[in-house]
Amino acid sequence: MILLLWTVSTNSKWIDPLFLPTPQSVWFALLDLLQEGYKGSSLLEHIANSLNRLFLALILALVTAVPLGILCGYSKYFRAIFDPIVEFYRPLPPLAYYALLVLWLGIDDKSKVALLFLTGFAPLFITTASSVQKVPRDRINAALTLGASKWKVFVFIIFPSCLPDIITGLRTAIGVTYATLVAAEMVAATSGIGWMVLDASKYLRSDIIFVGIILMGTIAMFMDWIIRWFQRRHFLWVGTED
Repeated sequence: MILLLWTVSTNSKWIDPLFLPTPQSVWFALLDLLQEGYKGSSLLEHIANSLNRLFLALILALVTAVPLGILCGYSKYFRAIFDPIVEFYRPLPPLAYYALLVLWLGIDDKSKVALLFLTGFAPLFITTASSVQKVPRDRINAALTLGASKWKVFVFIIFPSCLPDIITGLRTAIGVTYATLVAAEMVAATSGIGWMVLDASKYLRSDIIFVGIILMGTIAMFMDWIIRWFQRRHFLWVGTED
């Protein structure tokens, strides 16, 4: 219905093509980007640059937020140290402190990855810490009674119990990180989908803007679908939605 309304309204000249291009012009713009690229880089290179920044930041967030979240959820002393720090910067708009990251790390990918890392760290940390606190204490005490060390309790009891919630936190982290990625590329970048959309807006290329928006939404939906598929396949007892 949306596509039909879009086609009828634009081809009937109800809306100025400058503000809303026709589906045909968007399609031809996509074909042109696939063949010619944009500003010296192919469309796949722009997508790859964006995803490279995103995945690097998510990997860093996973390997730091999950272990630290488990420790903070298990120990009130660790939680007293790290939880106020995370709760302080979590509500801040990412672009508010991005200027500092640019000053410290430069305008290249280091500052962007650092911004995305901080954005994805908070939801993963909070979800993990909250999940640890929900693990039944009887389960932990039973493992300790049977001779398990604290290390084995973390690895074989707490972490598997928290894994479904960690995956859910990862979905949230991907969403906020992906939105921040586009904003970061619009502020200071020379490649990426977000930069391409911003640069096209300077020349009133609304067809390229729509191509970028559609690609960004499609990639985000695909990544979320992968996470939901993994949940349905490995955590059937959680009752994830279709």
